[in-house]
Order: sequence, then structure tokens, then C-alpha cells
Amino acid sequence: MKDNATACSTQWDALPAWGTATQTRFWVAVEQSGPWGRDALTESHLDPDLGARLGAAASEAGGRVLLIRAPGRHADASFQSRRVFVAGGLAGRPWLLTGVALDPAALADLPWGDLAAGGPDAVLAACGWLKPSHAPVLLVCANSRRDVCCALKGRPVALALAAERPGQVWECSHTGGHRFAPTGIVLPLGQMLARLDADLATHVLDAAASGAFAVGTLSERHDRGVSHLPPAHQAAVSWVRAHEGETDPAVLTVLGGADALTVQHVDGRTWDLAATRQEGAALPESCGKAAKPAVTWTVTPTGVTG
Repeated sequence: MKDNATACSTQWDALPAWGTATQTRFWVAVEQSGPWGRDALTESHLDPDLGARLGAAASEAGGRVLLIRAPGRHADASFQSRRVFVAGGLAGRPWLLTGVALDPAALADLPWGDLAAGGPDAVLAACGWLKPSHAPVLLVCANSRRDVCCALKGRPVALALAAERPGQVWECSHTGGHRFAPTGIVLPLGQMLARLDADLATHVLDAAASGAFAVGTLSERHDRGVSHLPPAHQAAVSWVRAHEGETDPAVLTVLGGADALTVQHVDGRTWDLAATRQEGAALPESCGKAAKPAVTWTVTPTGVTG
């Protein structure tokens, strides 16, 4: 890639990523080979009516649907069966289901309310073609029609890991945050990542196999946040993880509003924090878009931790 000063990810390279994760209660990733348009769900070889229905149903239930494809060349040939990943329980003990949908109706009939409810049992009962997956997956944004930074920076990361971790690394459609490219999502943990490279991505998968965040991601450079929380809460939890080296996704909860947040650990420790939304110099959030004040989050302690 010819990295130049006008690329959005270059202009944002020194800014923190905390508090920028897409907020969602669950993720559904559907395999679809071939090219993707700007709106991948309705501009790909997936039937556009089905794509629109999937996106609307997931959104109504508080979730998000992405398209995925294997790294490498993207043949235009259509196919009937599709690998599907479903990740939920993001606010507690995350879980991941996977299976092959042999019929588009299997996708349309996903139990969206059960996906949002938290546990996998009802989903498994409704979808016999889904099974628990004990191997995490990393989805790397490569939707060039949405932003060229994602394809030019994301695709090499996915391709570098594809041979080493077959079936665990996928290119995915737009996740938000291309200004932090290469970006990714580790499922089932729901952590969204910024400025990935192949080395860090390997550590992400190794840690996720044990149900943990990778230590190398616990910084404002790489950790965008966990997707089930609102931005201020994401930033506060990321601050605690970075300062305490906490990698367990299930041990922290957060209460309060941005000006008076309390992050609680299951061992009894608490941190009183303020998360401040700041506007800086005008920068484009996406390549080709007009610049506007760059929004970042700053987290500061407001009281004694215990």
C-alpha cells in the first residue's frame, strides 16, 4: 500500500481508539464470496432482499450482521451453502456457535430475540444446524467499497494468518472505524481492535482460545472497546484493563454516567472514573469524506480506588 498523508487511517494514527467500538448485543457473520459493495448486505452475491431482511431483523433485536469471506482471491461464482458464526452473551460469558446454512431460509429464520437474550440454549434448540464452537475467530474488515484503508491494510493481515489459522481468520464487511485500519473483531469476546498487524492478530487468537483478551491489545492504540457497552463505558473499562493488565472479559462491570463512572471488579475492587468526550482538530473519519472535529475519549480517576 502507498501510505500517504491523505488516508484517513494515516491522519488518525496517533489518536486513541478507546470508546469507538460498534455497540451491539450480538454478532452474526454470514459467508458470502465475491465482491461486496458499499452496503455489503444488499450489494453482493447474497440475495439483496435476504440481506436487507437479515440486517433489519438483527438491528431491531439490537444486533449486527456482517458478511465474511475467506482471505485471498474472491471468486464471483455463487454457491448455496454458507458458513455462519453467531456470537452472543457479550455482557457475561461470551459464546460462539457455528454451522453451515444449506438453505437461505435457515438464515431468515434465526431466532433474533433469543440471540439478544444472552444464552445459547434457545438458539441451539431453534437451529439444529448450529453447534458450539470452541475455537475463536477473528474478523478483519476488508470492505474496500466502504473505505479503501480497510482493504489495503486489512486484507494483508487476514491473508498472512490464513494459512497458519485456517477457518479462524476471515475478511469481513464494514464494522465501523476504518480510520483505525486495519480493524478487527474477535469472537465470541466482542472486543473490537484497531491497528492490527499479523503478529498481534496471532496473539489475539491465542489468548481468545483461553477466553481472554490479548495483553498486547490493552492500550488506547489497539483497544476500541467491547461491543455490548456504550462509548463512555467502553472507554472506562478499557482504561481499567490497560492499567491493571486485566484480560478476563467477564470480571468488570460499569455503573453510572460519563462524568461519574464506577468500574467494579468481581474481587471487590472499584475504580471511580470520568470519561470525557473530546473534539480535536478536524479530520476525515473515512477516506474521501469531509473533515470534521475528531472525537476521542479521555479517562481520568476521580476518587480513591479500592
